[in-house]
Amino acid sequence: MHTVVVGTSGVTASDVLAVARDGARIELSGEAVAALAAARGIVDALAAKPEPVYGVSTGFGALATRHISPELRAQLQRNIVRSHAAGMGPRVEREVVRALMFLRLKTVCSGRTGVRPDVAQTMADVLNAGITPVVHEYGSLGCSGDLAPLSHCALTLMGEGDAEGPDGVVRPAGELLAEHGIAPVALREKEGLALLNGTDGMLGMLVMALADLDMLYKSADITAALSLEALLGTDKVLAPELHAIRPHPGQGASAANMLAVLEGSELTGHHQDDAPRVQDAYSVRCAPQVAGAGRDTLAHARLVAERELASAVDNPVVLPDGRVESNGNFHGAPVAYVLDFLAIAVADLASIAERRTDRLLDKNRSHGLPPFLADDAGVDSGLMIAQYTQAALVSELKRLAVPASADSIPSSAMQEDHVSMGWSAARKLRTAVDNLTRVLAVELYAASRAVELREGLSPAPATQAAITAVRKAGVEGPGPDRFLAPDLAAADVFVREGRLVSAVEAVTGPLL
Repeated sequence: MHTVVVGTSGVTASDVLAVARDGARIELSGEAVAALAAARGIVDALAAKPEPVYGVSTGFGALATRHISPELRAQLQRNIVRSHAAGMGPRVEREVVRALMFLRLKTVCSGRTGVRPDVAQTMADVLNAGITPVVHEYGSLGCSGDLAPLSHCALTLMGEGDAEGPDGVVRPAGELLAEHGIAPVALREKEGLALLNGTDGMLGMLVMALADLDMLYKSADITAALSLEALLGTDKVLAPELHAIRPHPGQGASAANMLAVLEGSELTGHHQDDAPRVQDAYSVRCAPQVAGAGRDTLAHARLVAERELASAVDNPVVLPDGRVESNGNFHGAPVAYVLDFLAIAVADLASIAERRTDRLLDKNRSHGLPPFLADDAGVDSGLMIAQYTQAALVSELKRLAVPASADSIPSSAMQEDHVSMGWSAARKLRTAVDNLTRVLAVELYAASRAVELREGLSPAPATQAAITAVRKAGVEGPGPDRFLAPDLAAADVFVREGRLVSAVEAVTGPLL
């Protein structure tokens, strides 16, 4: 099994994916253990002094004015975890919780939090044992960190609350720790606070969304190429020299992908046949411009994620010169903004895909295809309601594109009076990514059927490979009406698992 070694300088996106999705094991580097011990020495020294230090010998948030006596400090750290583990609603997905815990461990190992090495090792042990704390949908405002979600994780480290075992069964966390020989942690000064103060949940969801969208944008280029073929469109608009004069990188990449997918097609370039036209509709002609803008948004979001992955997010932090200083680095605005940007790009990509699907089904605009791609129109309804489903998904995506980060709801007696709502932005982006996958699956389903109905003209080798692969995956081709939901579900899985991209890249080589 792959092992991820956590040092002091952050982790990579591939590390997050390996731990969150693939169950990679975690080891702490010697450098990280030394940094943890050194920072802890600074915290212990401050704890021994009579002067109050925020997070070490004071209360938290709006209660930070109270100096806490030494005999109450362990109770203080336990209490902050218990009181902040106040999430509600459905359980958050296992991969999200694993990313959340791993990224908090990443910051702990930076040596900027003052947490003892034993606590960091326990975090790694819990992840390695496949124990996943129960974290709920609601409870984070994306400021002062993802407080409630991280508190539920810290509660498991203490042997309290509920967690899911490696067998998928939810049980008391204390029982699971005992079964795996893991001793619950007894938190000391600052440690409870340090386990809660981070943008880790929203960052983890951003990293996973970026990985998923990288594949889905390639999938969208493929489905757009299939639709262009099915509509007897022209590939001249994809010429590199046209995109060179408007040099947005994403636009050029999408156009290059579509051109590669369409190479060798007999279906393109029929503008002057029986139904002459000068230009294709925007949804066909402007596909690279729309998908390309989304790709460039992905590139910006990836840059933000890389910076956050290299960050140590806590309050207060232990600085290299030994100072322990309060700060506002836990504010989720940088991550929240790009999560919202991506939701907007996803909604627009889905919207243009739905417009192409609608065009394929309309006999007045499909250039010779049967109404709704039906076998016997009137007796058969064809894909009429598949497009309804796609339209419903796109409508939902437009609602999900409303930015969460434009909202703020004050909390903690107005001490935390401007929050990022980054966790909410991340949660809606996950739904948006799921729905985009379904939208592209419907376009694939319609476009592949339409291409097959163009008898006498051969599709490009790459699009033919896609059609062959999706048929082997159990998605049936043209014919009389049948129970459609299973076909759409199979197409969804085909796209979601990256098999559409793999089938095409086997012909074209790697897409951009």
